[in-house]
Amino acid sequence: MKDPTPAALGYRMPAEWEPHRGTWLSWPHKAASWPGKFGPVPGIFALMVRHLADREEVHINVAGPDMETEVRRLLADEGAGSGNVFFHYYPTNDAWCRDHGPIFIQRSRDGRRHEAILDWEYNSWGDKYPPYDLDNVIPSRIGRELGVPVFCPGIVMEGGSIDVNGQGALLTTEACLLNPNRNPDLDRATIEEYLRNYLGIRKILWLGDGIAGDDTDGHVDDLTRFVNPTTVVTVVEDDPADENHEPLQENLERLHGMTDQDGQPLKVVPLPMPRPLYHDGHRLPASYANFYIANGLVLLPTYDPERDPEAQAILQGLFPDREVVGIDCTDLVWGLGAFHCVTQQWPDTSLDF
Repeated sequence: MKDPTPAALGYRMPAEWEPHRGTWLSWPHKAASWPGKFGPVPGIFALMVRHLADREEVHINVAGPDMETEVRRLLADEGAGSGNVFFHYYPTNDAWCRDHGPIFIQRSRDGRRHEAILDWEYNSWGDKYPPYDLDNVIPSRIGRELGVPVFCPGIVMEGGSIDVNGQGALLTTEACLLNPNRNPDLDRATIEEYLRNYLGIRKILWLGDGIAGDDTDGHVDDLTRFVNPTTVVTVVEDDPADENHEPLQENLERLHGMTDQDGQPLKVVPLPMPRPLYHDGHRLPASYANFYIANGLVLLPTYDPERDPEAQAILQGLFPDREVVGIDCTDLVWGLGAFHCVTQQWPDTSLDF
């Protein structure tokens, strides 16, 4: 007899804007992920921690005490208080905690919230950047430390490939989840069944292709994000000559025809794209959709002084009770990701649903 699924046990994945206990990070150390440009990256992480630690706990995976000492020095240099920062001696292969970190799910029982962790298989976006064995075990190691149940679905899935509204709807892309380099033996219907069973999802909203330069095969967190249960922002490119124009218009058209888990049309808010950003001839996946929502805060990656203010104003209007902080990510995105890619939220359990 099969064990009951998390959904059957009453679990669901909370939305990112729901109250956090904290944020998980894996500290950057792999210079090859930012070839020739790794130097500024730890400082960008330290600045991110300074903003986060004022509002919630920050939990950082490091290789050991020597790395902890170095990170504490960087945080002190950035003026980040360490009272809300916690270190965990879990070595990693790389820094992309959104994709290899723990995805927390919750349920309400006896007037209390209970949490569990999902430990999907992680194969570095289709075996692109081995090794990834250390990254693949991070969720279960954290689950053991916290003493919370860990569910292992047994299929490859990355946190950046999905976005939820906390009410039963999930955004994803065909380009990523149906790519044969993840789960070649699974069809769309089977993948949808996993999403329903493990995340408490009732409605899956499928977009098409991702943005140019994205080595994840089209993660949705560079494209379209829920900002409340009924509203999404989605990036658009106005220049018809840009390679992003056509796929982003197709995704926009799809969204206009979509409804949420209750059959209500989505409110769709366009978000501009920065002007094309290149490094060493490579188009980088710079996108304002790669923001991270924390307690009282939205961290917005910025890249383009002409277009950054428009993106910031749009998000500030959608998050009136949070401060939208823009931080230059032109160096960070050379690693092919920004703030959402390096963070993983830890939902609060102290409040009832």
